[in-house]
Amino acid sequence: MTDTIPVIDLTPLREGGEAGRQAVADQIGEACRGIGFFYLKGHGVPAELRERVFDMAKRFFDSPEDLKMKSAYSKDTGNRGYVPMKGESLDPTNAPDLKEGYNIGLDLASDDPEILAKTPLRAVNLWPDLPGFRDVMLEYYDAMWALGRTLHTAFATELGLETDFFEDKLRRPLATLRLLHYPPRPADLEEGQLGAGEHTDYGCVTLLATDEVGGLEVRTRSGEWLAAPDIPDTFVCNIGDCLMRWTNDLYVSTPHRVVNPSGRERFSVPFFLDPDPDAIVECLPGCASADNPPKYPPIRGDDYLLSCLNPTYEKTGLM
Repeated sequence: MTDTIPVIDLTPLREGGEAGRQAVADQIGEACRGIGFFYLKGHGVPAELRERVFDMAKRFFDSPEDLKMKSAYSKDTGNRGYVPMKGESLDPTNAPDLKEGYNIGLDLASDDPEILAKTPLRAVNLWPDLPGFRDVMLEYYDAMWALGRTLHTAFATELGLETDFFEDKLRRPLATLRLLHYPPRPADLEEGQLGAGEHTDYGCVTLLATDEVGGLEVRTRSGEWLAAPDIPDTFVCNIGDCLMRWTNDLYVSTPHRVVNPSGRERFSVPFFLDPDPDAIVECLPGCASADNPPKYPPIRGDDYLLSCLNPTYEKTGLM
């Protein structure tokens, strides 16, 4: 096992064919069972779409505070909307994170049955008054959702499941697209304060687009912090707690953090792919044995995500 983050080309998986799918699945499986992170190239997401997303993100975060607060996140907004600076504590034992964010979920109509029923974690998106913002973000959301489903065919293949095993568990996912802005590191940084405190992600897989500034750090299995610099036209991917639970800890959800850069602001755009609300997260076939029985009881996807989100926002009063 090495303390390096591999770069994996998804092209053979996307182009079809048993041999290509198996080869990519083997590489991904090795990363998931090891460091829990990998860079993904050959992903098929247009560079110009990614550029438009970052441009819109900067426009939003450069907007006046009153415009941003019109779409403010609260316990009633279904994990959607604007999270102000220091509004989140990914490591609740330390000072609030030095960043601001904006969350976008599956775009549901106001008359969707789950909206009318006030289903937890279901809500309409809160769109800011910025021309073109909604269209760009939804185009990107759909592209990342599709990429995430493609990745799950590799997970299924590597785990010895049917290729489409996860497909019916990702039809209306609790997936979140986040826009994040980290200001330059101030001289009066609070004790223990980071851009994003040490944490693991909650869902199945995270697909992260970063700018060139850097700041992401991954904790290796040996306990050292490893920088994960930007590699152009790749996504940084990591396993989340939900897929780790599904695989009975065969796949690793690795702690990571973000250190605010010195003298520069930083933007990043993660896409967190969580399963459908009613998907049952339980030990997958082949992931347990007499010597390694299931470690976790079955749980619904929405109940699991709520159990993760509540501690993150309770300290700052948003939940």
